[in-house]
Amino acid sequence: MANIKSAKKRVKVIKTKTLQNKSIKTSLKTVMKKAESALSTGADNTAEAIRLAMKKIDQAAAKGVVHKNKAANRKSALAKKLNQVKG
Repeated sequence: MANIKSAKKRVKVIKTKTLQNKSIKTSLKTVMKKAESALSTGADNTAEAIRLAMKKIDQAAAKGVVHKNKAANRKSALAKKLNQVKG
């Protein structure tokens, strides 16, 4: 354990940030799974599920939880799958 006051504060701040990042990651994974299942089943709300997934991806990238290139790749893959289902 840290002895210096600033180091103790860093430990506390890191713990808080880790929890926030974990929350964002898990919600992103949940939305991605819902979008994938909507695509595979051909549900009526597929476009809405994809839109929500893209929004969550953008939010995660803006907060630095996911790298911007990885976010772009995921969004591209979702759009590609949606276009295959539509046409």
